[in-house]
Amino acid sequence: MEEKWLHALGAMVNGIYVLTTGDDARMTGMIASWVSQVSHDPPMVMVAVHPNRYSHQLIKKTGSFALHLLLKEQKHLLVHLKGPEPEKRLEDLAWRAGETGVPILQDCLAYLECVLRARHEPGNHTLYIGEVVGADLFSAEEPMSTLDYEGFYVGKE
Repeated sequence: MEEKWLHALGAMVNGIYVLTTGDDARMTGMIASWVSQVSHDPPMVMVAVHPNRYSHQLIKKTGSFALHLLLKEQKHLLVHLKGPEPEKRLEDLAWRAGETGVPILQDCLAYLECVLRARHEPGNHTLYIGEVVGADLFSAEEPMSTLDYEGFYVGKE
């Protein structure tokens, strides 16, 4: 990809989300920024996940995931999600099992719990489309975005 394309793509503003997935045996969390609402009725969202991510296989296996919106001042939570051992990323975070069994973080601005409805592989990331089956908003404060995050992700692993 051309360098100027990388910079232009990096200038796009996206939210910074925590994606969680898993079951009784395995669970994990990761940072996601390629997220969008894709339907109102039923409510559906899309997230792009690279196939080399631990979360990728767990979403396929469990058929569910949750997206958590963070507050601007919650950058410290992102440290947990960058560790080398993906199965240990939620160890020090408070969470409960959602309706689908996925981890729902207790300390976040809001969450969307989803059941997988479609999967597309248009490029080097898989687009997972989930129907929202649970959600809550805990604060009216501003969410974290790529404007609050050091660096930018343009899809290279």
